[in-house]
Amino acid sequence: MTRIAQCCCGSLRAAVTGEPEFVAACHCMECQRRTGAPFGVSCYFPKSQVRTNGSSKIYLRGSDSGRKIELHFCPDCGSTVYWYAEFVPDLIGIAVGAFTDPCMPSPTVSVWETTRHPWVTFDHHLDHFERQFELAEGPGTARR
Repeated sequence: MTRIAQCCCGSLRAAVTGEPEFVAACHCMECQRRTGAPFGVSCYFPKSQVRTNGSSKIYLRGSDSGRKIELHFCPDCGSTVYWYAEFVPDLIGIAVGAFTDPCMPSPTVSVWETTRHPWVTFDHHLDHFERQFELAEGPGTARR
């Protein structure tokens, strides 16, 4: 199965195959600014399962954990579609909302809960982290 994530105008895309390694609800202030919402939801796929196309502008920034994130956004409409994060070098992060697919998997982790809005809750089981989690032995294995 192939899923397509794209920007608002459709010129920047990411086609993915398979299922994500994990899906994160991130409450860090940078994700709040990036999305204009109280948290961002991202899915992370192995780079080998993702094909991107279209022109993008890059915004390289630090993160609350001190690591770099390379955000790719559409130069025309400004939508952020995907990114490369130093904390998961073999994966590519993609904004769940860019898929506009209600069947995308729900978050498996909730990170940076130190800046979570207190009224944000989830009605399913997921792992909670005050800050960023670390990948232990392999993708999808988180430790506090």
